[in-house]
Amino acid sequence: MYEAHFPKKRYRNTLSFLKKHISESETILDLGLENPLSQIMRENGYSVENTWGEDLDLDFSEVQSSNAKVVTAFEIFEHMVAPFNVLSRIKADKLVASVPLKLWFSAAYRSETDEWDRHYHEFEDWQFDWLLEKSGWVIKDRAKWTNPVNKIGIRPLLRTFTPRYYIVYAERKKD
Repeated sequence: MYEAHFPKKRYRNTLSFLKKHISESETILDLGLENPLSQIMRENGYSVENTWGEDLDLDFSEVQSSNAKVVTAFEIFEHMVAPFNVLSRIKADKLVASVPLKLWFSAAYRSETDEWDRHYHEFEDWQFDWLLEKSGWVIKDRAKWTNPVNKIGIRPLLRTFTPRYYIVYAERKKD
């Protein structure tokens, strides 16, 4: 399994939530390049294919051509300008997605060196719910968790009890 420098709590919580709703027999299209979490899913018996790093704001071809039964999207929608577009084009009937929550005491994340490693959105839970509902999804379950950091200060203290991540399991709305 992956080493200690990876975000163990986030991966453990994400995998637990995934196992609660998705069986290992269901195929998964994981939005975004292969990453430690997609590898952890494979190590836990899931059949996972990843998208290829295309700009999902503009290119929906992988999402539309995939025959996967489930789409996962872990911390990707915050990097997109218009996540509604890809969410509304997903063919799969099931979605497991997580986003970082907007923290009132911290500005949105922005890397100074990587133009893609920036958060265009940091959602409040109701905003993400609304986005999913508007794009044709019905939320069946949700969870939140904190992301404490090993530092001293007011903001690190606030992170010990303020939820940072929000995850949902949704199904495609039936016509």
